[in-house]
Amino acid sequence: MSLVLNHFSIRTPDLAACERFYCRALGMRVGPRPPFPFPGLWLYPEGLNDYAQASVHIIGVDRDDPEGLKQYLGERDEAGLRGNGCVDHLAFFATGLAAMRARLAAMGIAARERAVPLLGLHQLFVDDPNGVVVELNFPATEAAA
Repeated sequence: MSLVLNHFSIRTPDLAACERFYCRALGMRVGPRPPFPFPGLWLYPEGLNDYAQASVHIIGVDRDDPEGLKQYLGERDEAGLRGNGCVDHLAFFATGLAAMRARLAAMGIAARERAVPLLGLHQLFVDDPNGVVVELNFPATEAAA
């Protein structure tokens, strides 16, 4: 048996804020998505657009028509749609540390920086519009440059 992480999903009442964060701040792009009975976005890393390559699925909460989402994925209390819950954070490998720092600063997004001992990684931790912590791992050589 083989097991590989395919994507993560975020349920949100604010699709636009999520699109701004994941696309403008992190550099992902909106791509193909099946015609589900609820609003949403599938987000892809640059250059990828096959359904199997969508890294982030944003699930939209439509307060005026919640039935499609309720029938497909089940009902969840909107008050509980903040933060990570028991999942601590989500992580991506990335390149372009200087450009990412500049983009985040221009958008007013605070980043917490860390260096991983032994692994040669420089990390940025940021919070998405729903309070989900996202970790970005860059080669440590980019931080030294």
